[in-house]
Amino acid sequence: MDSICTQKEALQKLEHFCAYQERCHDEVISKLYSLKMTSDEINNIVVQLIEGNFLNETRFACSFARGKHRIKFWGKIRITNELKARHISSTNITLALKEISPEEYETNFNNLSERYWESINEKNVLKKRKKFCDYLLRRGYESNLVYDKAKELELH
Repeated sequence: MDSICTQKEALQKLEHFCAYQERCHDEVISKLYSLKMTSDEINNIVVQLIEGNFLNETRFACSFARGKHRIKFWGKIRITNELKARHISSTNITLALKEISPEEYETNFNNLSERYWESINEKNVLKKRKKFCDYLLRRGYESNLVYDKAKELELH
């Protein structure tokens, strides 16, 4: 099995790949396998990317958490699960979640939940509550927050 490109070419490609947006180790390794690199070549390239600061798992985790919360309005549970799926260490996950201020988290949660509650066209209160809770739980918000908000919105 021959490599598609040399180790030097692969390193350059991966430097561009990582410079374009933050990447986790899994994405980089998958990309290198797609270039038909050997395990030794992959290890060497990953080390060089880390040394060149192209690959930084802490930076990736923090950027991922900020972006998913601010743009997609994901809750902490979903962000944690997505980072775990990318084999990010629990230390980095903890650091990443600190990137989201409690005030911003609460504001985004309240805005999202109130917008969604208003958008549900359901006369049956139980069905409406179920749709509301399912949606916010899928988004990764903590169940106690979701259920408390559902009760609060039902009273209005």
